[in-house]
Amino acid sequence: MNDSDARPTDDTIPTGGLAPEAAEPKPSTAMDRELADTKDRLLRTLAEMENLRKRTEREVADARTYGIASFARDVVGVADNMHRALQARDAELRTTADGSVKALLDGVELTERELLNALDKHGVKKVDPVGEKFDPNRHQAMYEVPSDQVPPGTVVQVVQHGYLIGERVLRPALVAIAKKPQPAEPPSANDNPSAK
Repeated sequence: MNDSDARPTDDTIPTGGLAPEAAEPKPSTAMDRELADTKDRLLRTLAEMENLRKRTEREVADARTYGIASFARDVVGVADNMHRALQARDAELRTTADGSVKALLDGVELTERELLNALDKHGVKKVDPVGEKFDPNRHQAMYEVPSDQVPPGTVVQVVQHGYLIGERVLRPALVAIAKKPQPAEPPSANDNPSAK
């Protein structure tokens, strides 16, 4: 064997079993990581912008719906007074009244109806909860009425109507609720005069 056979040539440099391309470090690995990081930040920013857009749309819709709440509370007081004025008259007055009084009553009824229609048009609805189960989020209990006609906790009378604006309570209804009647106590022996 001669010396030239034992020495490797430039074409046969040992690379540890790897191809020459794989032995070099990949220059794009750092760029790939940076690209992935930038893509992740972009996706997060897009998601944040979409959430912001949806939140802004909700806030604008709420402002449109509930922006008149303060004004509506004041107008609801006027509607209550109109209703009280109509409740103060008796049915006989309408039939026996002369033309001018009858026209006045008709005008008040028409005004109340128009006022309620205007409120309804702007999302303010009158609540009449008679027969419903008492809901402390929508009603304010004024007193209890003993009743065996309806289950306890049922609204049996409305003292003042409530109003909703959208899905929120503008003013709770003032109500009387049913309670279970107390059983009559049997008279005691001391209370019965015939027992003496």
